[in-house]
Amino acid sequence: MMKKILLIASFIGAFASFYGQKQIDREFNSWWTYAGNHKLTDKWGIHTLYSWRRNDFVKNWQQSLLRVGVNYKLASNTTFTLGYDWVETFPYGKQPIAQQTTEQRIFEQFILKNKIGRIAIKHRYKLEHRFIEQNSMKNRFRYRLVLTVPIGKKKMEDKTFFFTVFDEFFVNFGYDVKGRLLNQNWLFSALGYKVNSKLAFKLGYMNQFLIKSDNYHIESNNTLQVGLSYNMDFRK
Repeated sequence: MMKKILLIASFIGAFASFYGQKQIDREFNSWWTYAGNHKLTDKWGIHTLYSWRRNDFVKNWQQSLLRVGVNYKLASNTTFTLGYDWVETFPYGKQPIAQQTTEQRIFEQFILKNKIGRIAIKHRYKLEHRFIEQNSMKNRFRYRLVLTVPIGKKKMEDKTFFFTVFDEFFVNFGYDVKGRLLNQNWLFSALGYKVNSKLAFKLGYMNQFLIKSDNYHIESNNTLQVGLSYNMDFRK
């Protein structure tokens, strides 16, 4: 655990070092996200997500992301997902891209869960294979560490408020990277409410640190996040 925390800290430090060398743009965005994991059997399930991402609060488009995947439960605390993303990215802010861009992704991810006292810990390891219109395939690795703690209760149960934080870094890899390994870092915190085993809400803040393709311009975006999760069980 300590090694993972130190690894994340080193990546945060690497991103911070860019501040003295880059042209920085700061935007105020909002992401409105639904996510759900739906059980088909004890082992198999369907993962769904849609994220409506807006710039200048809700005035302009930033991005639209639709995700579907197949979950397989390897163990009580480990899940593998094979999935697909459809992503539309729009020109926005002071450093806009030239035109609206369509990206399709195939991804593989492992989620490993464990617990220390009242703190639930989740590690997400993710590989993305990105097809961006006419460009060649690009590859990216992502790692996310999530800590969640119930508020006023010893464990997460129905009708429970909770606090959650995560940090996620993105690393490009492949023959076409040309030295630009670090791609993004997301630092997030939120207050949530678990209604029951199916439904939960989150309201939080995220800093999206994004290095543009020219390796000079970067964004440090203040992002309001509103999340809803709804999980269905089709085994019954």
